[in-house]
Amino acid sequence: MSAVMAEPAADDAPARRPKKKILVIGIVVILLGIALAGGAILFLKQRAAHAAAAAGDDDAATSEAAAATATHIDPKNVPIYLPLDPFIVNLADRDADRYAQIGVTFELESNAAGEQIKAYMPAIRNAILLVLANKTAKELMYREGKELLAQEILREAVRPMGIEVATPEPVTAAPGESASAAASAATVAGSKPKARRGAGAQHNPIVRVHFSTFIIQ
Repeated sequence: MSAVMAEPAADDAPARRPKKKILVIGIVVILLGIALAGGAILFLKQRAAHAAAAAGDDDAATSEAAAATATHIDPKNVPIYLPLDPFIVNLADRDADRYAQIGVTFELESNAAGEQIKAYMPAIRNAILLVLANKTAKELMYREGKELLAQEILREAVRPMGIEVATPEPVTAAPGESASAAASAATVAGSKPKARRGAGAQHNPIVRVHFSTFIIQ
């Protein structure tokens, strides 16, 4: 009986080996699948990163080009400014004590003109002060009066340097005419100045007169 019972145990061993092989093959297939999926995901991530980096480089290049274009300034056309110390002067009003605090800045044609003006600055400031002291608060109240003042300063500032330029025609208000209308007429007359007799109009190195401050009290 004992010899007969031992034979089936020997026959069961071959039946279990194929199951182990199938299990091992399944595990290997699963691992390969996971590895392939991980590789595909990594490849897609790297591809997206390269695309984003390329897009970033293009945007940076575009931004740099735009900035270079925006900041490119022709040095020949850069304006040259010469600010003067502020002027504080009593105005010509008779009915009350009025004074003006005015900041003047010259726009010049060249740096050489700036050096020349600096050399004559005391005489130039005196000429401008005389122009301002001859004005009333009413004359300087409106924009037209300020524009006429700029023209007068433009003319008087270069006289100490021996430069004579066109002189705006004086305009007086007609009876009943408003101050604004009179100032407007003065500006129209100033836009078509006449040169002084016996002296031809000369080149003015001051291109324009700007006001940085304009206070009347």
